[in-house]
Amino acid sequence: MEHECCKTKHREEKEYKDLINRLNRIEGQVRGVKNMVQKDEYCIDILTQVSAIQSALNSFNKVLLSNHIKTCVVEDIKAGDYEVVEELLKALQKLMK
Repeated sequence: MEHECCKTKHREEKEYKDLINRLNRIEGQVRGVKNMVQKDEYCIDILTQVSAIQSALNSFNKVLLSNHIKTCVVEDIKAGDYEVVEELLKALQKLMK
């Protein structure tokens, strides 16, 4: 039985660069919030930045999920592996908590 931790996905260069750029921006935002806390900045200002990070993560998830459905899910269904649908439903449940 194949474990989820062992699955891999080859990404086209454009998709890869887009995802990495998004993650780099999010990483920078998180560092910025850390600096704000270290500088004792006002709570509301920090919360505003955290909200922006959450929005950026949601956007990242939407792009990744869309790419996943268009590639991995479609390919698995074409190959007769319908378990991917159950995997997708579980992922959606986790994302919508």
